[in-house]
Amino acid sequence: MGLSVKSSAAVLLCILLRVSQSWAPCLYPINQFNGSEDVLADGCPEYEIQNVNGKRMEISWHAKKNFPGRNMTMSYKFDEQEEKQCIEYLHDQGYNSGCLFPTEGKYLHIYIRNPNQTEEGYFDEQESSNLLKPNPPEHVTFQWADDKVTVQCKGVDKEHCFRFELQYKSQLDKDWQSRDQECCEIKDQGFDPAKCYSFRFRLNHSCSVFAYSSEWGAETHWKNGSSVDSCDIDVSEPKSITVIPLTLVMAGVLVIFALLLCVCRWERIRKMLMPAVPDPKHLYSDLFSDYNGNFQEWISKTENVLVQTKVKYDDDDNDEEECAIEEEEGKDFQGAKV
Repeated sequence: MGLSVKSSAAVLLCILLRVSQSWAPCLYPINQFNGSEDVLADGCPEYEIQNVNGKRMEISWHAKKNFPGRNMTMSYKFDEQEEKQCIEYLHDQGYNSGCLFPTEGKYLHIYIRNPNQTEEGYFDEQESSNLLKPNPPEHVTFQWADDKVTVQCKGVDKEHCFRFELQYKSQLDKDWQSRDQECCEIKDQGFDPAKCYSFRFRLNHSCSVFAYSSEWGAETHWKNGSSVDSCDIDVSEPKSITVIPLTLVMAGVLVIFALLLCVCRWERIRKMLMPAVPDPKHLYSDLFSDYNGNFQEWISKTENVLVQTKVKYDDDDNDEEECAIEEEEGKDFQGAKV
């Protein structure tokens, strides 16, 4: 009896030392617990163990790292019950890497052995309540008042030291904002009613050295104090707000271009149908613009132009008269010949 008590004390001492160093349980060779206090504290295989919602134990180990080339088996017992063989194994690359079984007591004893060898294997002892991993919170309610919200979680076992954690972000935020409170009510403020917010929750077991947290529950979305299906619609609103002005600008540019095109075509058509007629009021415009009102200089220049133009016209008339005389002489000559 004294040997058993001393061995159990050594086991607990080693467990406490190991947990304080790495926060991970460790498997110890069974043959180390022979009444000696020289317990192997370094180099023993680590493993993971969780008591999911107080109903199911989940144990896993790294088969390839801790037991290379060996397919280990596991047995367990709670309190003073009989030792039981694992029925539901987890596997990794064809090797046993864990076990699932129901929670049936307070103190759990674990034995992992190699069935193909005579070695006694590995052993550990844990208190199941310290391994508790809660389920995600359910029955979460919201109460909105302007920019304030009160979130409550119902149906949580008060006997355990749970903390209620809330995270939220708007559709414009990248990172989650966290709030943590003793179970099971959180109050917060500063929310913009016009924005859509996503919320998620979980429970943290704070009374254990392992301090397991539940998985995150399903996200919920709220806007203007009402539950909505998703915040994705709000994310696309800035895009639509930008697209509408761009579309209007492009339409305006096209309309202006079409009007300019019509004006140019109309100008060409007008010139074809109604040729430009010289405006008499501009006849003397060069007198003032080019000659500063000097009539003598202007008239002399103008007379030279008129004379040259007249000479040209006279030459053209003479040519026409000569052509007409030659034609008449030719006709007279032909008549005389006949």
